[in-house]
Amino acid sequence: MSAIHRLEAMARNYALAAVKADREGRIEEAVRNYKKAIEILSKILQLRPDNPLAHVYRSIIEQYRKRVEQLEKIGVPATPSEAEQLEDWIVAEKPNVRFTDIADLEHAKQAIKEAIIYPVRRPDLFPLGWPRGILLFGPPGCGKTMLAAAVANEVDGVFFNIDAATIMSKWLGEAEKKVKLLFEKARAAARNGKPAIIFIDEIDALLGVYENEVGGEVRVRNQFLKEMDGLQDKSSKLHVYVIGATNKPWKLDEPFIRRFQKRIYIPPPNREARLEILRLYTKGLKLAPDVDLEKLAEITEDYSASDIKDIVMEAHLRTVRELFEKNGGEGEPRPITMQDFMEAIRSRRPSITKEMVRRYEEWFQRFGSV
Repeated sequence: MSAIHRLEAMARNYALAAVKADREGRIEEAVRNYKKAIEILSKILQLRPDNPLAHVYRSIIEQYRKRVEQLEKIGVPATPSEAEQLEDWIVAEKPNVRFTDIADLEHAKQAIKEAIIYPVRRPDLFPLGWPRGILLFGPPGCGKTMLAAAVANEVDGVFFNIDAATIMSKWLGEAEKKVKLLFEKARAAARNGKPAIIFIDEIDALLGVYENEVGGEVRVRNQFLKEMDGLQDKSSKLHVYVIGATNKPWKLDEPFIRRFQKRIYIPPPNREARLEILRLYTKGLKLAPDVDLEKLAEITEDYSASDIKDIVMEAHLRTVRELFEKNGGEGEPRPITMQDFMEAIRSRRPSITKEMVRRYEEWFQRFGSV
């Protein structure tokens, strides 16, 4: 066993002892064990600062430090139960996003409709079942998360929004249990007539394969694999879906790739899509007559949808900034000019490179399935 593995095992044991003591009201013992877990996790970060889950370690350390502060004050309510933690993953207020608010990506919208929306509305038309796993992959900022948010609006169901840090924050011995509870809650919602959608952002951090893995990561992956296999049961008519989003599909473990029957490439916006995005984001803004959205769409090649949104925001901010500097914020901003857009573009380089796109396309040729 490597030094990292030994430290990970020690940290897990201290964390489990701390949580147990915390629940049973033994404050001094809980604080002592939390502090030991923090100490060992900090040591792991010192030894392996390049660990792919370093951000998860930091999240755990921060969480334990806050709990220690609470316990040392005494009288603070106990940590939330696992059921209460699961409630935090449910999106109570649906995002204000619909498919019509997303420019282009018609192939992705259609694939999601066929996999989720149509079976939910008419399950009788799908005697052979329907896809339960959907993987959205592509460069950052091109609409993967927005598509998932739109699904929450298009389907009247229960939407769980999680990420690696959410699951792994208690991974020192209990993460696989949380995964099981998550799917149990999703199935319970489906049995009550509400489709359940589990959205996992940056899914590669949770289900990817990395060098020098520790035991907790493997157990969590195995639990996810077991739960997703359960979703594929042809005798099950429950509407439980897993939507994963990733910028690094090549990091995913191949058994998980196969569990996502729909693997949808979300590419950078082409010229027509960029024009649609510009129209979408400038719809409620005052534009000067010289603004040429066609030209802006032409010169923003390699910019993601998120980049373009930031450019529009920066161009608008220039007029607001000017209003405050000249009139103290009184009155209305002047219309946004072409010059404002050009200055915004000059101050922001595109976040997508040709090399990135080539790598996504190669992965799509090997694994893609729309």
